[in-house]
Amino acid sequence: MKYAQTKATLNQLVADLSQLAMVIHQTHWYMRGTNFLKLHPLMDQYMDEINDQLDVISERLITLDGSPYSTLSEMAAHTGISDEPGNWDRTLPERFETLISDYRYLADVYQHGIDVSDEEQDLSTQDLFIGFKRDLEKRIWMLQAELDQAPQIDE
Repeated sequence: MKYAQTKATLNQLVADLSQLAMVIHQTHWYMRGTNFLKLHPLMDQYMDEINDQLDVISERLITLDGSPYSTLSEMAAHTGISDEPGNWDRTLPERFETLISDYRYLADVYQHGIDVSDEEQDLSTQDLFIGFKRDLEKRIWMLQAELDQAPQIDE
């Protein structure tokens, strides 16, 4: 099968992006405190970005004759991003630490995709992986800055 590893990574991203959208949505719903008026609508923007990535990744997988996961049970079974029931006990910095961790995980999956698409010479998909990884690194920087921390991308 042509591009087998690339397609597997694309489908991994379908599950992970779907899960991350829910984590961001939970942050959006359960947010309180300082900067709420600024950060609440920002989470809408973050969800839109992740959902846009999900659409592009899914469509690329279909273009390569793959079949993206399309049920909640498939997403839950294959994602590497954990979840927890919503609660009001977590602070905004704690929620942002979770987002940072999840964005870092996703950046690693994109890096894996960059590597395997290079091996399989699927440079069109590799281009997508590179661009989305760059976008995630920017999000990591911005979330870290909100927590008064350096991006820590190169550690």
